[in-house]
Amino acid sequence: MQKILVSACLLGEAVRYDGAAHGPFAQLQAWQAEGRVLALCPEMAGGLPTPRPPAEILGGQGRAVLAGQQVVRDCHGRDVSDAFRAGAARALALVREQGIGMAVLKARSPSCGNRQTYSGEFSGRLVEGAGVTAAALQAAGVVVFNEYELEQAAAWLALQAD
Repeated sequence: MQKILVSACLLGEAVRYDGAAHGPFAQLQAWQAEGRVLALCPEMAGGLPTPRPPAEILGGQGRAVLAGQQVVRDCHGRDVSDAFRAGAARALALVREQGIGMAVLKARSPSCGNRQTYSGEFSGRLVEGAGVTAAALQAAGVVVFNEYELEQAAAWLALQAD
């Protein structure tokens, strides 16, 4: 059975930076009931607490953070890049251990955003690019969806069963 890595906040776990959660999402609950879901909050896995100050990638590119070319800063200016890289490493280890080919991660998150993240200006402006964990997973060949792409995720998963 194909396992799925899912952002813990999308499963209702109160691990968001502000101590809140997202969901529930019926599709994620169904996969969880089937025993497919492995939950992870990369930011917490990287050593950050909940709640924590909001953070953004300067320039919005997770792959550049992985390469040491950009940083993740919290709203107080503290560089939290090491924690974000550590969380991405934990996610990579998990997908390798479990043979995971698909993830559903939180949209626009500096860790989990698969298509866009915030610009690093704390202005609410979005830029194209993946968060740190999403970029690491994508580079490793994992297909990453967000909570607005659950239909596409279900279709991808169905194709894997063939």
